[in-house]
Amino acid sequence: MKLLLISGGSHPYEQSTPVLEGFLKGAGHDVTVSEDPSVLADAAGMSGYDALVFNTQRAGDNGMTKAEQSGLSSYIEGGKGFVCIHISGAASEDWPEYYDITGGGWVMGRSFHPPYGTFAVDIKNAAHPGAKGISGFETNDELYMNVEFKDGNDVFITADFVEGTYPRNNPQGEPIPMAGGTYPLAWTKMHGTGRVYVTLLGHDGLSQETPEFQKIVLNGVDWVTGQA
Repeated sequence: MKLLLISGGSHPYEQSTPVLEGFLKGAGHDVTVSEDPSVLADAAGMSGYDALVFNTQRAGDNGMTKAEQSGLSSYIEGGKGFVCIHISGAASEDWPEYYDITGGGWVMGRSFHPPYGTFAVDIKNAAHPGAKGISGFETNDELYMNVEFKDGNDVFITADFVEGTYPRNNPQGEPIPMAGGTYPLAWTKMHGTGRVYVTLLGHDGLSQETPEFQKIVLNGVDWVTGQA
């Protein structure tokens, strides 16, 4: 498949994007990497890609222009695939409708997570195409909480968390109460006639080196392009 991989923003993409590009190419995909989202506004150019992969943070100072936002929406709505990784689902203040495309994601200033570390990931729906070939596993990553989450998402990967008070976002963060429960980590949905595949995993290079994470993403590319 011919994939456009958009990177860049205030995350360790210098670590993660080469890992992501590497295993996508290793699976036989033709991958173009760009940190310039202006291509999203070029409908003719975008038509040459089978799917769009976001490993990027495009909220706040890194927000997309209205033309780029419209191009992204139209590309997916018209039947192309979208794989959205980690904080890539965060919406700019001027484009809350982005959550209608992704089904939810990180909310700047509202969402939080305990410090980066190791936790167990559970397969909620083993029959889902996104879970093909994956069993429960441990990963080094961030467990996102208090995210935007829309009704109708088909969740297939989750993680359980024990209630307690933890530093917010990093070891130096302000300790805050965090609720126990089961948190969604990957889901699918439709936007128009296009398929959308979201995982909240994948913070950095180590996270994306996890074999199961790579399988989740590869399953996602297959699903959004109609190969699964």
